Amino acid sequence: MRRILGIALAVLLMGGVIAVVVLGRNGTEGTATKTVRGVIGSEKSEFFRDPDVVKALAAKGYTVKTETSGSWAMDQLALKEFDFAFPSSSEPAQEIEAAAGVKGAQTAKPFFSPLVVIARANAAKVLVDNGLVKMNGKNTGTLLMGPYLKAAGEDRTWQQLNGSGAYAELTGTVFVKTTDPATSNSGALFIAATSNVANGGTVVADDPGITRTGPLLRKLIQVQGALEPSTDDPFRAFISGSGEPLILAYESQVASLLMQKQTNAEVAGMVVLYPDTTVNSPHTFVPLNDRSKELGTLLATDPELRRLALRHGFRPQEGVAEFTAATAPYAGYLNPGLTGIRQVGAPTVKVLMALAARAKGQEDHA
Repeated sequence: MRRILGIALAVLLMGGVIAVVVLGRNGTEGTATKTVRGVIGSEKSEFFRDPDVVKALAAKGYTVKTETSGSWAMDQLALKEFDFAFPSSSEPAQEIEAAAGVKGAQTAKPFFSPLVVIARANAAKVLVDNGLVKMNGKNTGTLLMGPYLKAAGEDRTWQQLNGSGAYAELTGTVFVKTTDPATSNSGALFIAATSNVANGGTVVADDPGITRTGPLLRKLIQVQGALEPSTDDPFRAFISGSGEPLILAYESQVASLLMQKQTNAEVAGMVVLYPDTTVNSPHTFVPLNDRSKELGTLLATDPELRRLALRHGFRPQEGVAEFTAATAPYAGYLNPGLTGIRQVGAPTVKVLMALAARAKGQEDHA
């Protein structure tokens, strides 16, 4: 009898072990995942915090923990403490690779997001009436960079624009609130696009180009006062009803807000303006060691993770049709095909950082 009981107990214990193994393989809290740490741009924070993203990554064997930083400041971090870096464009990725000693790492570009300028309805109307904006729908339009930069170069104020007298909140110099171009990707790429326009439609590539465009870039930045390190705070201020009437943001921030139906009066009335000259922002995954080398490819190719990236407003690479379908109910705010938008290349990292230094009134060594 004692032997029979022992056998029965052994079978039960074995069953328990099997149950634990099965749970570990299939449960969301299983031990099969490996934890990786990464530094990311703040615009991707909500994506990585999304419980569905956490679950999808766990199903593929990853637990991902993140910290945020301005993309252009990531190369100054103690990168050995991270398994990957995920800046908001390919330009700072090159600097990160060099700083981390992983030059030639197998980077991936899972998704991208163009820059937009979000405007309050009254501000957009005044800009339209003065030839700085062309509307393409009730809540979307195109910021005409030539006329805008001409106004900025002349230090034009809202009060000098026709029709602004009806809106007491529109005062002071007309400007787009950006982030710090020396550390933040969105601010840097806005400088890249505006310098292209100011340089006769060509990429700034040398010292004469820097000297030629520097004074205008300085005007665009100095009028703003204190500069934010990322797009998150100005964007949140705008949708809460405070902040400036014109804010630089990523399209993904707007699209995510709309698709997740986080609307209020400010969101319902905002106008999304696409600069007619822009530098797109391919979010670039840089593996810093072997632990994370497959994660970037997974983010780019896994169907569930692509679907979730769309839910957060990002455009998957080779995914124009996917983005158009996902945002169809909000086409009145967006430009899915980027129709009428001229996409230009960015200057080299060295030149772009020199332009950012000039824009901030600092000496550079380009």
